[in-house]
Amino acid sequence: MKSYSPAEKLPMKERVKIPRHKIPSQNPNIRKSNFNEVNLGYTIELAQAEAQRCIMCANPPCVKGCPVNVKIPQFIDKVIEGDIAEAARIIKQDNALPAVCGRVCPQEEQCEVVCVLNKKFTPVAIGHLERFVADWERNNIGIQPPAIKEKKNKRVAIIGGGPAGLSCAGDLIQMGYDVTVFEALHEIGGVLVYGIPEFRLPKEIVKAEVDALAKAGVHFEKNFVVGYTQTLDELLAEYDAAFIGTGAGLPYFMNIPGEELIGVYSANEFLTRVNLMRAYDFDHNDTPIIEINNKVVAVIGGGNTALDAVRTSLRLGARRAMIIYRRSEAEMPARIEEIAHAKEEGVEFHFLSSPIEYIGDEQGWLKSAKIQKMELGEPDASGRRKPVPIPGAIEEIPIDVAVVAVGNGSNPILSKTTPDLRTNKWGNIIVDEETMATNKKGVFAGGDIVTGGATVILAMGAGRKAAKAIDEYLKNHDNF
Repeated sequence: MKSYSPAEKLPMKERVKIPRHKIPSQNPNIRKSNFNEVNLGYTIELAQAEAQRCIMCANPPCVKGCPVNVKIPQFIDKVIEGDIAEAARIIKQDNALPAVCGRVCPQEEQCEVVCVLNKKFTPVAIGHLERFVADWERNNIGIQPPAIKEKKNKRVAIIGGGPAGLSCAGDLIQMGYDVTVFEALHEIGGVLVYGIPEFRLPKEIVKAEVDALAKAGVHFEKNFVVGYTQTLDELLAEYDAAFIGTGAGLPYFMNIPGEELIGVYSANEFLTRVNLMRAYDFDHNDTPIIEINNKVVAVIGGGNTALDAVRTSLRLGARRAMIIYRRSEAEMPARIEEIAHAKEEGVEFHFLSSPIEYIGDEQGWLKSAKIQKMELGEPDASGRRKPVPIPGAIEEIPIDVAVVAVGNGSNPILSKTTPDLRTNKWGNIIVDEETMATNKKGVFAGGDIVTGGATVILAMGAGRKAAKAIDEYLKNHDNF
């Protein structure tokens, strides 16, 4: 096993003076034309230098800030010591997908924002360190299986192979349960494979972590649509408990004129075609998208999905790729890093703007959009200032492709075939917030199907909470 010399542990007064180490990345002028990963990862030297910045708090707020409660100071200390294998083992006690989370989690809003150093300096780069550890393990010794407790004679069905389902499965398999994940698509990973582009999260990373779960004993059934292939009630006849983590995969549109035109996509369809079905490779795949090379692409929205879509458009050869967002940059929910990367790559940002109509030619192809200029009014239910139309401030701009990334709702297939499963007015499953239990005995749920569209790590946190509750239920379900 490859080992490293321990780094000299510096006194606290020296640690806080160390500047945060930026992660190496591809040159923007090069990366905007390829689908290779943008961030290149820390070297061992950079990782140990960054790890030195951690002041090892006695009561670390970063752990509480992490939705899956990774023991952050403990694994960072092992990085300093050069024992990367042990650092990986510590992380995986709480996180089944560390290489994924190290890449796509919004650490700046969770573990890093509460880092003590953030009060006067810059927080420790926890996400970059987690990625380094996970990548080192995979590349040097292979992903090591978790310790499995004594096998229990109980079966759990996991519906949905996305982050919530995989996290729940990872915890339950360690507890000794027989676990099967049912996935509707032909690849496991959910939004990790169909939604997030290769340049942010390579598919091989997801596959490696899924394969590690399979080696640990998790069974996977692909192309299995619960509600069609089998109903939930039919599954419950075969399994002792079930977890629903089907996500929020039903795209929202804005219900404006012209959305039926050729060239108007939902972000879900656009990214699924490109990411999962390799539509960018026209010569070798049968799921094309409209030719984007040298075209003008407008993506509507301000979240991470919108940024993923617009940056994908650039890599497909768009002459102009723009974000049209109804609020200002300050209100954008996308990660700061993703916004910065998009700007470096040449993405145009049109703030305080919203389409009100798409216009087509005689053949039904999109050719332009009418854009309403906005101003910010009082805060709405989200806490952000509400965009208000400026009377008469409308312009028409030429565009060839529009990608609508304004949110997603729950797919109704499962709920329609399970009429006794309680849902709210948006179709999200209603659960007990402490146990993630639904109103159906033995059925639990978590992730976007409960909360609506959120982050990968929040979905994983819900999966972990549900796994703990499922364990309690199966031990003592009569009193649950």
